[in-house]
Amino acid sequence: MSTRSDRYLLVAALDFGTTYSGYAYALRGDFKTEPLKIQANQAWNSGSSQHWSLKTPTCLLLDKNKEFKSFGYDAENTYTDLVLDEEQSDYYFFNRFKMKLHKNKHLSTKMILEDVTGKSVSAINVFALSIKALVDHLLELLDKRGTGMSRDDVRWVLTLPAIWTDSAKQFMRTAATKAGIPDQNLFIALEPEAASIYCQHLPTEKLHGAEAGFHMSRAGTRYMIVDLGGGTADITLHEKLPDGQLKEICRADGNDCGGTSVDNAFFQLFVKIVGAPLMNTMKQEEPGAFLDIFRAFENVKRTIDTTKTGKVNVTFPFATFDSLCQKHLSESFDSALASSKYKKEIMRRGDKIRFEVDLMKSLFAPTIDGIISLVKSVLEKREARMTSLIIMVGGFSECRLIQAELRKQFPKHRIIVPEQADLAVLKGAVLFGQNPSAIESRVIKTTYGVAMTAKFNPTKHDEKHKSVIAGVEKTRNLFDVIMKENSSVPVGTKITKSYSTTMEKQNEIKLSVYTTNNTNPKYVDEKGCYLLGEIVTAIEDPSDEKRWFDIEFEFGKTEVSAVAKDKKSRQLCKATFKIA
Repeated sequence: MSTRSDRYLLVAALDFGTTYSGYAYALRGDFKTEPLKIQANQAWNSGSSQHWSLKTPTCLLLDKNKEFKSFGYDAENTYTDLVLDEEQSDYYFFNRFKMKLHKNKHLSTKMILEDVTGKSVSAINVFALSIKALVDHLLELLDKRGTGMSRDDVRWVLTLPAIWTDSAKQFMRTAATKAGIPDQNLFIALEPEAASIYCQHLPTEKLHGAEAGFHMSRAGTRYMIVDLGGGTADITLHEKLPDGQLKEICRADGNDCGGTSVDNAFFQLFVKIVGAPLMNTMKQEEPGAFLDIFRAFENVKRTIDTTKTGKVNVTFPFATFDSLCQKHLSESFDSALASSKYKKEIMRRGDKIRFEVDLMKSLFAPTIDGIISLVKSVLEKREARMTSLIIMVGGFSECRLIQAELRKQFPKHRIIVPEQADLAVLKGAVLFGQNPSAIESRVIKTTYGVAMTAKFNPTKHDEKHKSVIAGVEKTRNLFDVIMKENSSVPVGTKITKSYSTTMEKQNEIKLSVYTTNNTNPKYVDEKGCYLLGEIVTAIEDPSDEKRWFDIEFEFGKTEVSAVAKDKKSRQLCKATFKIA
């Protein structure tokens, strides 16, 4: 029987980034004949700098009732005006909040986020309202074009880092459904995977660094995708199979050395000149000036290269800086600069601040070192030995300093940067939505199991976990392994486990699902084991007899899922998954 998710007319991908977000879409019917006929929104107006952009900043503004006011450039510019009018205390402004989900082992829908002034709002609402802003923007565009499509006619694809936990993925799914996306119409795409799929469709002339005659689509080709975004560096390795599908050959790896880590170094440089209190005051009291200097620095990140000599010019709001220095430091900005350690490396000329090029390059060094170290660690894995290609994607991959260092450190590898590398994930996510079977298999990156109780065995179990239940000695909190990390599994691999009721008239079975990277987990309360969530299976017509149920776990997709069946009747039961 066909579900709504099979009856879509359009595929829309939402790239919800740390620094910038956007969407792209394509008609279902165009995929077979023109797969790259993908539209990206070009109507994000940045306002003050008067240019149109394919993406908009991931910024959200809420009113005093914590209800939606604006998103993206609109949110930035409106908030700046509110501060100028001294009306910001009644509003909530959030930016760069996506990374709050990175490596957070204790995610829940009760999580709280603080805005730039420290005021609290439910995290799930901040994410949901941001996603809804992208959804509404697209639906409004489709309506203006007279397509007659509703959100139910769209297969929605949300992009997430491959290194994120299942809890983070489930959190984002919950936020997306709260934003109005029908759950059955929503797919999760892993960012480096999406970029990999995109590159499969590009002609050689659009793969900068590829030699003549090279084809990404050649069976047996192995390559590394290095996705450098605002928050994370995300790496995956793929092999092209004879049937055209892609096989993941070792589990995704990554860290938090994305473009914002260089922004942080740039921020810290100013902290060393005027102090952290003044920089934080500027962020809160003069957000427009604060945004302007980081927008100017964004251009430097993309254009500076190894051949650059002399000085790097950055336009900056001198009048604001100087006024704040006079007010809070009782000295001019020039005076603060002259008494800092950078007096010989930085100078001001009008509204430009001039950096010695070596100082500017030094801001990139820790981040580039982190990326190089990450790539090396992946290439040293046994599965990566036959890999000779490195493909760089994501907005931060356009940084020429990183490209040059990768070529220097890995001379035996061909480094390829596709055209529009910053849109590779977004457009690839559309292609993934058109053909989710593009990935044949994935490598499991964590061990999964459920908490179980068994008869106590003194030769196997420790006394700490022993308890007496109905006169019988039992062991609680055993880690019953369902799937081991580093297993290579085809998409749709199913593992079935049987569980029974433990009392009369029981109306549900609850299973606590845990994850770990421990080699041989024994108990779920060991250090390094984390509660992922709970599978609740409803039992219709509870009875006095002992009932058995098969829980079928499905692996290999971008998300783990489970269904439940009554073992005797073979009827499906309602099973819901709740994140911890």
